[in-house]
Amino acid sequence: MLGDYPIKGRRASEIAADVEQGVSSGRLAPGTPLPPLRDLAGELGVNPNTVAAAYRLLRDRGVIETAGRKGSRILPRPALTPRDQIRVPVPPHARDLSGGNPDPAQLPDLTPALAAAAEAARREPVQYGHPAADPGLLALAGAAFAADGLPDGPIAVASGSLDTIERILATRLRPGDAVAVEDPGWGSLLDLLPALGLKPAPVRLDDDGPLPDALAGALADGARAVIVTSRAQNPTGAALTATRAGELREVLAGYPGVLLIEDDHGHGIVDQPYHPLVGSGPERWAVVRSAAKAYGPDLRLSVAVGDEDTIGRVSGRQRLGAGWVSHLLQRTVAELWRTDAAPAGRVAAAYRERRDALLGELAARGIEAHGASGLNVWVPVPDETSALVALVQRGWVAAPGGRYRMQSPPGMRLTIAELDPADARRLAEDLAAVLGTGGVGSRLI
Repeated sequence: MLGDYPIKGRRASEIAADVEQGVSSGRLAPGTPLPPLRDLAGELGVNPNTVAAAYRLLRDRGVIETAGRKGSRILPRPALTPRDQIRVPVPPHARDLSGGNPDPAQLPDLTPALAAAAEAARREPVQYGHPAADPGLLALAGAAFAADGLPDGPIAVASGSLDTIERILATRLRPGDAVAVEDPGWGSLLDLLPALGLKPAPVRLDDDGPLPDALAGALADGARAVIVTSRAQNPTGAALTATRAGELREVLAGYPGVLLIEDDHGHGIVDQPYHPLVGSGPERWAVVRSAAKAYGPDLRLSVAVGDEDTIGRVSGRQRLGAGWVSHLLQRTVAELWRTDAAPAGRVAAAYRERRDALLGELAARGIEAHGASGLNVWVPVPDETSALVALVQRGWVAAPGGRYRMQSPPGMRLTIAELDPADARRLAEDLAAVLGTGGVGSRLI
């Protein structure tokens, strides 16, 4: 069963660590079945409950999966292999719609902002003991949060949305805690949770955001935290409406002890209004906004507002590790923000035109697709592998839905950021040929 890799250990933590070492070294390949509990307990001379605890640790960390009588096996995609490495090769003749990147033509020229940041650094060099956050950036972020009706609170600066979310989860939750997340959802987040020892609790969604009944079910089952994408949801493009936000606030009102994180990474590239969920019940909360989509993925910076305890824990832990985000970077983003270097209305209109062009062409051919906001369109398919391969043969590369799904039906993600509306008809025709007349019957929800 395990070949030449004998599992060792007397305690649950030791057994789990030994299995993880086997996975990391490649000696335990993805899909390898693990011995039944009693068999391994007999080999190691320990109580079966000890092996059960070890397997539970491995499952919570995303190293193994259990399937009842079928036993346990190493995950086909363990946490040390990120989902974004699941890629379809791009042939020379094909158009790559799998990346999820913004259109470089919609990004601002960074030269003036970088020059302003460099001049500020010349006048006032940042040294040890300097405040962690740039006052100008804090003022701009605070004004933007207040304009969207968010409660007053301290603001933290970190290196992107995922970095902020990781810091919040690590300071507030313990291994084994469940986190309610969207399904389909952000693949990097779905990888992060098991890496932190947390269990993702899938919440289905539609174009208006998470379904209230699905969220209520996850919370009733014991989820300790909720992560919701406000707009430009990845991969489906869902955006919270006022009605849906109100329904979700009603659900959250019954769970004041739950941690609520709102990921508004689409801020700056969308034209849908922001509908906050905070203030609805949870006493611990944060709203995170990133510079990546509006100003470029290499600007690794995010701002987060939240309750004093949560933001205080994040900032305190950051001081013990990274210390702070470079003030050169902070001042660059502040200058881009201050000068409105990438007007949100213009950028959102460009992306909306491209999404609407594709969605319209797909609808005309009876193909279900989703994309209320942001950079992506989600297309349900009956079988991902065959659809992706057939689409590549016609010159298009999509992102496999397996990157983003837990329990939701199969699909594929198409990034429309650089898709000329004139190309939408050809793409839709090719998709219709791949999927057959009438599109596909499976639904996003």
